[in-house]
Amino acid sequence: MKIAIVGTGAMGSVYAALFAAAGHEVWAIDQWQEHVDAMAANGLQLEGASGERCVPLHATSNPADCGECDVVIIATKAMHVSDAAQSAAPLLGPDTPVLSIQNGIGGPDAAAAVLGEDRVVVGVVGGFGASMVGPGHAHHNGMELVRLGERSGPVSARLKQLAALWEGASFTVRCFDDIDQLVWEKLLCNCCYSGTATITGLTIGGIMADADAWAVASGCAAEVFNVAQAKGITLDVDDPMAYARAFGEKIPGAKPSMLLDIEASRACEIGAINGAIPELARAAGIEAPINDLVSKLVRARMVALGIA
Repeated sequence: MKIAIVGTGAMGSVYAALFAAAGHEVWAIDQWQEHVDAMAANGLQLEGASGERCVPLHATSNPADCGECDVVIIATKAMHVSDAAQSAAPLLGPDTPVLSIQNGIGGPDAAAAVLGEDRVVVGVVGGFGASMVGPGHAHHNGMELVRLGERSGPVSARLKQLAALWEGASFTVRCFDDIDQLVWEKLLCNCCYSGTATITGLTIGGIMADADAWAVASGCAAEVFNVAQAKGITLDVDDPMAYARAFGEKIPGAKPSMLLDIEASRACEIGAINGAIPELARAAGIEAPINDLVSKLVRARMVALGIA
């Protein structure tokens, strides 16, 4: 199949490399020109949990170069999804599904606002711990689960086809009838580690090993669980702290993408992750003081570093 990936940062590069290795025609689209040039000239190098490989693919900063594709994956940060969706118009045939995969809340909503409800499919990916080694070179610490769901309604025929596509590229996939479960189970883990790591500089394993850091992180996870319960969202989670810890134990050496962004002086997704919880909590009639404080500290760090 012909697959376009809009946004080939760390996770987008994992997708691109493994789909290309599976024999698909992959177009990697990114605005980091040095990264695009490296992929075009030398292929995309991926190392880590899936093994080491360097795969040839197409790379460009201009979606118009690609033509119509069978599948489009938007893998940008949540705050860039709207722009990415607008840029994706040249990639779309009449029936091309667009899979929007972001951390936190709001990415698929932004894509659907631009492209239409029927076009967009929701993806949530966890347990990879991916990072960029350099232009054209990505690493990932784990390879846990790709969750897929329609924006409304049960698992569809096209969702099953997308799941088979991912499984054929060596990903573990689970399809969900309930989009809220799909999003909130990952959000619980994101909120547990992302803000705490960004404040402390610790890896996921470092957070679990430090009693003070874990008290903050697990408190964030518990608040997400409480908000989900207050909103009537069904999660396959009995103990949010144990759930988050089991997630973290699979990728202890990883740094959350939020910390990697801050270390690289890039804007991060705090508003879509920890920062989204206090408002959602208040709307549900409860409070989320730990996520609120963590969000404020991350935003303060961004201001101190001069990051917009």
